[in-house]
Amino acid sequence: LNFCLLSPIMVGKDRIIFATKEDHETPSSAELVADDPDDPYEEQGLILPNGDINWNCPCLGGMASGPCGEQFKSAFSCFHYSTEEIKGSDCVDQFRAMQECMQKYPDLYPQEDENEEKEKASKDLEATPMEASAAKEEMGSS
Repeated sequence: LNFCLLSPIMVGKDRIIFATKEDHETPSSAELVADDPDDPYEEQGLILPNGDINWNCPCLGGMASGPCGEQFKSAFSCFHYSTEEIKGSDCVDQFRAMQECMQKYPDLYPQEDENEEKEKASKDLEATPMEASAAKEEMGSS
């Protein structure tokens, strides 16, 4: 099924544009712009050459945006710039605020229950010796 719509639709902050089959068959007229070596955000990694945090780094997985983006930035900045002997020990309040925010959005920030994780690990460990002894019995009976 092909849907054809020439005008864009606004959905919240996003703009959805449907393309026709003809649009896809026509060669693109987009011009590629050469990378700007002075662009401080382009392929710089987490920390920019000047020591600032690159909030656009894909390595952050989008944590700097979203409903808890400001809390994440506050906590991460505090940790990054911390000069305490135990780095980040002065950032407990910021990390607590970030965690409280994330708990309000469990669909966006899933948190594994520690007890479930421990139970799963112990079940995996219990299963391993049983499988090993079953394998030994099979080898001995052949």
